[in-house]
Amino acid sequence: MPEPWEDLSEGSRNLLQSLSEKFQDGIRFQGPFLWAIIIVAGAIVLFSSVYTVEPSEEAVILRFGRYISTEPPGLHFKLPFMDEAIKVKTKVILQEEFGFRSAIRGERVDDYTNEALREESLTLTGDLNVGAVEWIVQYQISDPKKFLFNTREVLKNLRDVSQSVMRRVVGDRTVNEVLTTGRVEIADEAHRLTQEVLDRYDIGLRIVTVKLQNVNPPEPVKPAFNEVNAAKQEQEQAINQAEREYNKVIPEARGKAEQAIRDAQGYATAAVNRAEGDAARFRSMLAAYRTAPAVTRTRLYLETMEELYGRFKALTIVDKGVQGLLPVFSQKGRQPASGEAP
Repeated sequence: MPEPWEDLSEGSRNLLQSLSEKFQDGIRFQGPFLWAIIIVAGAIVLFSSVYTVEPSEEAVILRFGRYISTEPPGLHFKLPFMDEAIKVKTKVILQEEFGFRSAIRGERVDDYTNEALREESLTLTGDLNVGAVEWIVQYQISDPKKFLFNTREVLKNLRDVSQSVMRRVVGDRTVNEVLTTGRVEIADEAHRLTQEVLDRYDIGLRIVTVKLQNVNPPEPVKPAFNEVNAAKQEQEQAINQAEREYNKVIPEARGKAEQAIRDAQGYATAAVNRAEGDAARFRSMLAAYRTAPAVTRTRLYLETMEELYGRFKALTIVDKGVQGLLPVFSQKGRQPASGEAP
């Protein structure tokens, strides 16, 4: 079979033959290099199709920019050069601060400053006073797809909603409630209302907690406010002391009154019983008198004299016909004096 270039001129044949020899030499020289390129390309394709999702994350898979799925933590595969995995930390509690900023160094919060943040913290109360309210909002990403695609600026929306809700809640209360007793209630209501607004926006955020940090009056009126607080504390102290004295005196007086009533009831019962006993004894004596009047009179006379004489320590009877005194009774247990007859 004739060569393809036999019909050509001698110069053309020589050129084509030299090019053919150089091409064959190039193929023999570049064979190992091509295999190396193929292996490297295969490794790149393999590694680009495998990805790992950490336990605190979820991965949103996009294919040519279109949402495909949300993958949980673990080892996963995707189409190389077509799929993109965006990892979102859904298990981590994030925090936004209002009225102050934490100065974080490493993992430790050293201090914070509220310079240039006073406008953010100043809030009008229901009684037309102004308070400097500092608070934090802790949240989690509940739906990574909504977090990435439903809203352009999620954090800005969160901050705007939180500030609006906090001003609304504080505006429904007096400055004393905001600064003292109503802080927990304000935080709870702000938590609930913020979550309701975010749910309507459907941006994939879940509020974990809303907590008030520092609530103070503005700097120009702080001394006067402190004086008012001191006066209120003195008032509370006086009220507590009065209640303590009341709780001490009133129960004691009630106990004494109850004791007096019990004593009177006991005395009345004893008097009634004694009167009934005397009446019964009189009736028995009357019955005995009707049976034997003389004997009864004599017995009553002797018993009466015995009772009367028993009350005396000593008794002396004086008789004009007797030259001396006759001691009838002497003191019980008294020893006779020296020279005196027993």
